[in-house]
Amino acid sequence: MFEKYFSQNTTIAWPQIAASAIAVTFVVAAALVLHRVLFTILRRIANLSATPVDGMVFDRLHSPLRWSFVAIGISVLSAHDAEIASVWNILSAFAVPALLGWVTLSITRAFTDTLDYKAEISEDPVAARSRKTRIAILSRTATFAIVVVTVGLMLFAIPAVRQIGVTLMASAGLAALAVGAAAQPALKSLIAGLQMAITEPIRLGDLVVVDGQTGRVEEIRMSFVIVRTWDERSVIVPTSRFIDSSFENWSRKNEMLSGPVFLHLDPAAEVSRIRAEFERFVASRPDWDKRTATLVMTAAHPESIELRLAVSSATIGELFNLRCAVREHMVEWLRMEMPHALIRHRLEVEAANARVIGTE
Repeated sequence: MFEKYFSQNTTIAWPQIAASAIAVTFVVAAALVLHRVLFTILRRIANLSATPVDGMVFDRLHSPLRWSFVAIGISVLSAHDAEIASVWNILSAFAVPALLGWVTLSITRAFTDTLDYKAEISEDPVAARSRKTRIAILSRTATFAIVVVTVGLMLFAIPAVRQIGVTLMASAGLAALAVGAAAQPALKSLIAGLQMAITEPIRLGDLVVVDGQTGRVEEIRMSFVIVRTWDERSVIVPTSRFIDSSFENWSRKNEMLSGPVFLHLDPAAEVSRIRAEFERFVASRPDWDKRTATLVMTAAHPESIELRLAVSSATIGELFNLRCAVREHMVEWLRMEMPHALIRHRLEVEAANARVIGTE
C-alpha cells in the first residue's frame, strides 16, 4: 500500500491518503459522538433505578464499547474504501479479538459486581460469605479463560505462530502429552479452585487453622489462599492444601463456639466454691451467650488437679475475649480468696538445713 503511495505517481497517492484520513477521522468522531450520546441516555436511565446495579454495569462497559464503536465504524468504512481496507484487514486481526475479549471481560466483571452487591445487602452473613466466595472463584476462572482465549486468537493472527499451531495439531498426541505434563500444576490449581467453589470447604471471612496458623480467609485465588492472622501476618496456603489435607474451620455454619479455660491447682482446692464463683462471673458478662458455662475436673494427680472451665459466645472474637476475662478473673479470685489452692514451688531452706544437721 505505502509503496504505491511513494512511487512515481505521488500526485495521485497524496490525495487518496488525504481523502482516506479525512474519512477515518470523520468515522471515528461520529463513533465517539454516538457512544457519548448513547451512554448519556443510559446513565440517565440508570439514575432513575432504585439500585446502583445499572450504573455499575454501564461503568464497566463504557470504555470497551467506546473503542468497539470506533472499530465498527472503521470496518464499515473499509468495505467502501480499498485503501483503508488494505490497512484495516491487517490491524483487525489483532484489534477485533482484543476488543471482543475486553467486552467479554467487562461483562463478566459487571456481572460479578452485581452479584457482589446483592451479597452485601443480604441479611444472612453466612449466606453472603458463601455467595462472595463462589463469585470470587468463578469470576477469576472466567477471567483466566477469557484472557487465554483472547491472547491465543491474537497470536494466531501472526503467520509464524499459526504455522506452529498447525504443526502441533498434526502431532496432537505428542503435543497433548507435553502440554499436559507442563500444565499439571496449573490444571491442578484450577480444578482445586473450581472444587472449592462448588463444595465450599472454606469461604471468605472464615476462621481457619492450617498448619498451626490461625486466621481469617482474606482472599481465595485459583492457586493460593491468603489467611490473615491476628498479628496481621499473611499466610499463603496453596489451594490444593484445602482439598488434599485436613484443616480446621471454626466458622463453617456460624461463629457460635465453645472454648475452654484450664486451671491447674493444688489438690486442696475447694472445687465447689470455685465453680460457684465461675458461674457468677460468667453470668455477669455481656459476651456470654448463655449456652455453655460448665466447670469439671478433667485430671487429678498427687501434686495437682486440672479444672476445665468451658464457656460459649455468639462470635469467635467475643469467645476469645471471654476466655481471657475468665482466666484473669479466676486467677485473681484464687489469689485473694483461696491462696492455698495455687500451686507453689518453694525452696524450704530451714527444713533442708535441719535434714543436713541431722545426718551429720
